[in-house]
Amino acid sequence: MAERCGWCASAPIYVAYHDREWGRPETGSRALFEKLVLDGFQAGLSWLTILNKRDNFRAAFEGFEPERIARWGERQVARALADAGIVRHRGKIEATIAGARAWLEIEANGGFDRFVWQFVDFKPVQNAWANGTQVPAETPLSRAMSKALKAAGFRFCGPVIVYAFAQATGLVNDHLVGCPQHGECAAEAARLRW
Repeated sequence: MAERCGWCASAPIYVAYHDREWGRPETGSRALFEKLVLDGFQAGLSWLTILNKRDNFRAAFEGFEPERIARWGERQVARALADAGIVRHRGKIEATIAGARAWLEIEANGGFDRFVWQFVDFKPVQNAWANGTQVPAETPLSRAMSKALKAAGFRFCGPVIVYAFAQATGLVNDHLVGCPQHGECAAEAARLRW
C-alpha cells in the first residue's frame, strides 16, 4: 500500500499541504514570489511554523503583491515587526522588500516565472527517491539558482532554501516513489506547457 512522504505526518495542515500543493508545478510569477519569501522566512524554523502562519503572512505582506511591497519603507517595516502573527525578523522583512524590487525588475525583463523555470529547462526534474534519507538538502541546481537570485537582489535564498523552494513549487518532484503524490506530480509535469 502506498504511503505519503513521512515528513508530513505530524499535523493535518501538513498532510493537506503535502497532498494539494507540495511538488505541484507552480508557474505563476506572483505565487512563486510568495513561496520563495516564505521559504526565506523558514530559515532556522520548521516549515510547519510558517504554514500555520501563512494566512497572517499574506495579510501582513499585502497578499504578496510585489508592486506594493517594493514601496515599503520604515513605517511598514515597523508595522510588520509589531505583528505577532508572523515571524518578526527585521532582516527577513527587509529581504522581502528587496526581493519585491528584484522581482519587479525580473518580471519586466521576461518574467519571474521564466527566470525560475529556466534552471530546469522548463521541465520539472523527476527524482525517484525510495526513502527520505536519499533526498538532498541542496543540489547544483539550487546552488546555481541561489547565485542568480542573489545577483538579482534577493536575500535569504541560499542553496538549501532554494532547494526547498524548488521542491515546493514542483521544479523538482521529490515525493518518494512510494507516495501517491509522486505519480500525480509527474503527470502534472508531463502536461506542463510553456
